[in-house]
Amino acid sequence: MDEGDAMQYLASHGHEKTGNDVIFSWFARYQHAAEAGADAVNGTVGALLEDSGLLAINNVVDEAIRVAPPSEFAAYAPLKGLPAFLDLAVTLALGEHRGVLEGLGLHTGATATPGGSGALFQAASNFAERGDAVLLRDRHWGPYVGFLKGCGLGIATYPLLPTEPSAATPFLDLDGFRTALDGLVQSQGSVMTWLNDPAHNPTGLSLPPESRYALLNAFMESATRNEHTGHTLLLDAAYHLYADEPHGWAETIAEALNAGLPWPENLLICFAISLSKSHTIYGLRTGAVVYLHPEESNVQRLNDVMGVTGRQTWSASPRIAQHVLSELHATPEGGAAWSSERDRLADLLTARRDTFIEACQRHGVAVNPSHDGFFAWYECTDPVAVAEACANQHVYLVPLSGGVRIGLCAIPQSKVERVAEALAKAAEAVE
Repeated sequence: MDEGDAMQYLASHGHEKTGNDVIFSWFARYQHAAEAGADAVNGTVGALLEDSGLLAINNVVDEAIRVAPPSEFAAYAPLKGLPAFLDLAVTLALGEHRGVLEGLGLHTGATATPGGSGALFQAASNFAERGDAVLLRDRHWGPYVGFLKGCGLGIATYPLLPTEPSAATPFLDLDGFRTALDGLVQSQGSVMTWLNDPAHNPTGLSLPPESRYALLNAFMESATRNEHTGHTLLLDAAYHLYADEPHGWAETIAEALNAGLPWPENLLICFAISLSKSHTIYGLRTGAVVYLHPEESNVQRLNDVMGVTGRQTWSASPRIAQHVLSELHATPEGGAAWSSERDRLADLLTARRDTFIEACQRHGVAVNPSHDGFFAWYECTDPVAVAEACANQHVYLVPLSGGVRIGLCAIPQSKVERVAEALAKAAEAVE
């Protein structure tokens, strides 16, 4: 009897859910090696670790959570989120540019979600027709595909980097983006693109201002030309508060509006906000989807849509972090204390990235451009073989489509050089 005959109770789409998460499977290999006594390097996980190997904690956030009233742990949150937290989510998305954008006529709204993943689900569930494709860069966080597939959606892609970089749009294949977008507009009644920027997972790439403006302009022009086709730009801001320009997209949107670019009614811009990384509360599953539009009635309608989707999926998002963080950021002293701890953690990442890039240059390892956030990336034709060759040296990385992800967030400063050396030997043996 095969599995299909033995599990008649499992729906056909359930049978498609197979295999283990590649990141966690390689993390398990690291753990087994370390437990066996090997001097192993962990470059697999997507959480920030101290150089000691312990999980990095923003102590200001931790202390605030531990003194919160019991009722804030136990009670439900409102279905759409605590009002003070929703206001904070908008500010975290837009930063110091919030007042400028609202002054330019944009209305803002937000709905609390269980982490950034919940925000992605909200977008997949509500901003694309079943059967449509969502536009991604060809190097992207693997679970995107699962979120989209679970909502009956496919993917279309454009290259992460241009074949011939342009001084006007470095690190952006603008022609590839336009071509892919035009193709979707011709075949679908709505189009949505997900852009993990700044501090892209899995590469650490961040678009500079010129590239942000060019992409936004191309998207706005497409919406204007195709007034009956909905256009949604979702900015996955999971790592943005560790970037040199954490609110660069808000600045770019303001720049476009000040330059007179029209905001067509069929254009929506959203941010997927995650507090997991920025506030080191991964397990408390706290995030939000934030949306911008010039019509207040549209934003109010989106509040209803998001609230109903949450109610029908996870009910209400966890309350405790919503309460604690909105209280913490409500005072200049609390915000400054959090920011100081965040800066300390960001400095860990900057030091590791600088060391890694310099070491790769010395060892002749051609890693991709990497600027911010948790990761770096080695592009290669056989990622599994490269990762296996590194694992033979007890350096554990994650093979993904098109390359190997290096989790700088997890690698102690003292072991960063070993990663570059392992990649150099792996490239010589495999490529």
